[in-house]
Amino acid sequence: MSSGTQPHDPSRPAPQAQAQEPVSELVQRASQQLSELVRGELRLAQAEMKEKGKRYGKGGGLFGGAGLVGFLMLQALVATVIAALAVVLPVWAAALIVTAVLGVVAAVMALTGKKEVSQAAPPAPAETIENVKADVAEIKESAHR
Repeated sequence: MSSGTQPHDPSRPAPQAQAQEPVSELVQRASQQLSELVRGELRLAQAEMKEKGKRYGKGGGLFGGAGLVGFLMLQALVATVIAALAVVLPVWAAALIVTAVLGVVAAVMALTGKKEVSQAAPPAPAETIENVKADVAEIKESAHR
């Protein structure tokens, strides 16, 4: 045995460098696999969100078109109500009555909307923020154990 290496005695513990090497390789491989998994999931999520975005865009456009046609329908309905009232009243009086009724409806809707918005403040999701803070505290506590 002139090479200078001695046979390993099983009763002695293995040198530290030899024991650490396989573990470090496993940790490195696990880290790489985790990184690849996360990247793959992010690519999948990006592709899924892109597809959903297209669908939301189409749906939003269709809702917008439906809103426009519905608005035109309401204008036609207002004209119909004015014409119906004009049978028994002068046209100007019929138009004035319909305008006043629409003004009252708009005012009630605006006041109700203002009340709802003020009750929704603040816009931050307070309950979710508290849950996340509690989760972070729990993770920190378990990391210190």
